[in-house]
Amino acid sequence: MRDLILAIWRYRFFIASSIKNDLRSRFVRSKLGGLWMIIHPLMQVLIFALILSEVLAAKLPGIDNKYAYALYLMAGMTCWSLFAETISRFLSLFVDNGNLMKKMAFPRICLPIIAAGTTLVNNVLLLLAIFAVFAVLGHFPGATALWLPLLMLLTLVLAMGFGMVLGVLNVFMRDIGQVVPVVLQALFWLTPVVYVIKALPEHYHQWFRLNPMYPLVTSYQNVLVFQKPPLLADLAWLSVWAGAFMFIGFWTFRRASPEMVDVL
Repeated sequence: MRDLILAIWRYRFFIASSIKNDLRSRFVRSKLGGLWMIIHPLMQVLIFALILSEVLAAKLPGIDNKYAYALYLMAGMTCWSLFAETISRFLSLFVDNGNLMKKMAFPRICLPIIAAGTTLVNNVLLLLAIFAVFAVLGHFPGATALWLPLLMLLTLVLAMGFGMVLGVLNVFMRDIGQVVPVVLQALFWLTPVVYVIKALPEHYHQWFRLNPMYPLVTSYQNVLVFQKPPLLADLAWLSVWAGAFMFIGFWTFRRASPEMVDVL
């Protein structure tokens, strides 16, 4: 583990320039450039918000704002998009960079760090756009929003741990790449992003709380919409699990790295 950390530090400038080039190359011939990074997820959120707030006239108890449900939805989607995008990028990370891993001599651990950095930049831009939408809708998050960097870090660490293991497994079993999107879709609907868990029968609540995304998404909604602190007790346990998954992810990657190059 110490060697991996030292390798990341020695190649920090390579990692930073790779993140910059990755973001630039995705929109090199686009008129709107990097704006597409936030337009896609923001449009998805706004469509949901329009349908729920205007068409279905959905209300959210505890908030006196016509667009309360839209605010709730955007807060949850900010967390979910960071988690899902990180998992998706890590899933095909080593397969997509097979030729690079064979031909260039560099610490392989740089690849997941670059992918995580790119995803984090995307999410920060999305968050800034959502803050702008909040202001337009007449909602201004309070001091509780200062918890966001910690929540984003925990979401990223959890997703990196899962993603690293899935990315390595996908090199040896390509079925993993087909199964994970289906599982992510199911997990999305098992997480209270577009609905309020209190709307469900109470005896289901305990099962939904076993979902690791439940305390994260609920904490995002608490700090951004309800001006409440995050679910600290639940997040403390989740931090332990996220750290454990991160360790397993790095360990799996390090053990499988030599064989991955042969398979790719």
